Amino acid sequence: MKRVLVVDDDPTVSEVVAGYLDRAGFAVDVAADGPTAVAQAARRKPDLVVLDLMLPGMDGLEVCRRIRANAPLPVIMLTARGDEEDRILGLEVGADDYVTKPFSPRELVLRVESVLRRSGAPTAPAGAAEPWLRSGPLALDPTARRVIRDGVELALTIREFDLLEFFIRHPGRATSREQLMQRVWGWEFGDLSTVTVHVRRLREKVEDDPARPRLISTVWGVGYRFDPPGSQEGGVGDGR
Repeated sequence: MKRVLVVDDDPTVSEVVAGYLDRAGFAVDVAADGPTAVAQAARRKPDLVVLDLMLPGMDGLEVCRRIRANAPLPVIMLTARGDEEDRILGLEVGADDYVTKPFSPRELVLRVESVLRRSGAPTAPAGAAEPWLRSGPLALDPTARRVIRDGVELALTIREFDLLEFFIRHPGRATSREQLMQRVWGWEFGDLSTVTVHVRRLREKVEDDPARPRLISTVWGVGYRFDPPGSQEGGVGDGR
């Protein structure tokens, strides 16, 4: 049974979310403030955290930083509708997904299931292993969900891994942010800045110079393109 930690200072929200997750088959812990959330995450070892940004004692951004300092624990942020800046900050500190308030508890459960499915489920049948994907300095293991760059393992979030895997599997193809949201996130619609932030974070981990990307190029008016080493002379655009 997967364990989910729900962190929200509104007892009604926590009760409703915990009830839906419980009925969906999850073990649920609840915390009402930042320090308690950090302590519970360390003690109870949840598989995923549902985390409100606005918390007493310690805001959700700092909670996210602290709980992810020890392990790449999946985090879904709860943000107020229209607070784009906070939402982007949440993604910048490593949140894997977000849901805006007011939200449907059923939608949140689906997001939880989706993130957990991507976070650890092998993509190959039991007993089988997909071959490593290799591109220049990068080697990606789809089964173990590991990425090696020049002999060093990278610490990628769930979405960063999914995004890189998509790029490596589709080299030289210009893909729009809308298409990436559909193919990588599984969303038919959403805030496209989510894609932008994740591309920027991924570049910081895989590019020699993130300000002048050579692997993940910006294709103006379209989106992004993954260019394996040797396939081009230089990137397109300024890296935004």
